[in-house]
Amino acid sequence: MTSNGNSSNGNSSHQQNDWATNPRWNGITRPYSQADVEKLRGSVRVEHTLAKLGAERLWKLLQEEEFVRALGATTGNQAVQQVKAGLKAIYVSGWQVAADANNAGQMYPDQSLYPADSVPNLIRRINQALMRADQVHHAEGNDETYWFAPMVADAEAGFGGNLNAFELMKAMIEAGAACVHFEDQLSSAKKCGHLAGKVLVPTVEAIHKLVAARLAADVMGVPTLILARTDADSATLLTSDIDPRDREFITGERTAEGFFRISGGIESAIARGLAYAPYVDLIWCETSKPDLAEAREFAEGIHAKYPGKMLAYNCSPSFNWKKNLDDATIARFQDELASMGYKFQFITLAGFHALNLTMFELARTYRQSGMTAYCELQEKEFESERAHDYEAVKHQRFVGTGYFDAVQQVITSGTASTTAMEGSTEAAQFSQAKATSPATVTVSSAAAD
Repeated sequence: MTSNGNSSNGNSSHQQNDWATNPRWNGITRPYSQADVEKLRGSVRVEHTLAKLGAERLWKLLQEEEFVRALGATTGNQAVQQVKAGLKAIYVSGWQVAADANNAGQMYPDQSLYPADSVPNLIRRINQALMRADQVHHAEGNDETYWFAPMVADAEAGFGGNLNAFELMKAMIEAGAACVHFEDQLSSAKKCGHLAGKVLVPTVEAIHKLVAARLAADVMGVPTLILARTDADSATLLTSDIDPRDREFITGERTAEGFFRISGGIESAIARGLAYAPYVDLIWCETSKPDLAEAREFAEGIHAKYPGKMLAYNCSPSFNWKKNLDDATIARFQDELASMGYKFQFITLAGFHALNLTMFELARTYRQSGMTAYCELQEKEFESERAHDYEAVKHQRFVGTGYFDAVQQVITSGTASTTAMEGSTEAAQFSQAKATSPATVTVSSAAAD
């Protein structure tokens, strides 16, 4: 949908005032004016409904909840299951996109090897899956679940310079992201935060990308959240010594590529976090292990200057959790983080690991015992349906067969003989006690006439 985008000095002044007075923008610095935004916006305003709803909902959750949990989803179906199970947000991981969900159709390590539009395309796929779930349930008269969980998406190091970050942020918003994170690594040498050989860009360069992301959101008229990630805790290389804020961490050595060697660590991460804080809604320090003391040191370092600044924590599968922590500490880990101000806590690669282990175990037992193995899986589905309202066991309904039967009946005024659900094996063999198929919707007498 579009609307007339002709701006005026009055509109510009109103928006500038909103930035100054709206609590949503407390603590956010914009080194540009609303006039700059209007100049770059164009004459036609395009509405980005899902991104706007997602950003507003995520902001509300972050204010009202003790903290927001999320799991990384690598397919639309995984996202639907997460929402159905009660999670209120979804994480979209660049690592998972690299591994198994990129536009190149390749399996890649997390080194920014995939096409830059891959994460926006996965966001779009997830939103379309959530939209189908919403349509199916709404057609059945069931609006108990809010399906459009806000997505926090990975923009890596921006896939290039400031203009790349600006365009990538726009693509994320067009796809429906609620929050986007950028990290302070060199994009051409980007690595997973738990790999070696990471190269940081100067602090000022990272800030420019964060400003580019905020500008893109303002130009598109969406209050998208921005999350700054620093890899300074474990990075050992820096592209340039141009920024005075970085010099205290430079060791004086140079590499064969011309990079400066630096001493990483939590002090370096705090320095970066403090520099990024005015430009972002949340800050994330990528760590090498789950360590509450280190998390507290980072949080206290940030909050000493920016009280209340929201933080994010990657509860990463790259950690061997039981090797690092005892069971009692693991059980209280997220609550402890929340008390420190870590408002968004997520498991980046949950989708990858859940998908792989589940399929491996099914394939292993199927090889050994044939249909007995699959029947055991199906019985687990039936039990989860009974106990927890799991829905995918009825796979025809789940993907929208009944919904499209309802579409067909409306088109034909209820006379279609080609509807698919009634008379199907699913209708005959799987209990329909909980819900009525949309295929049975009543067509009004006026339409039938």
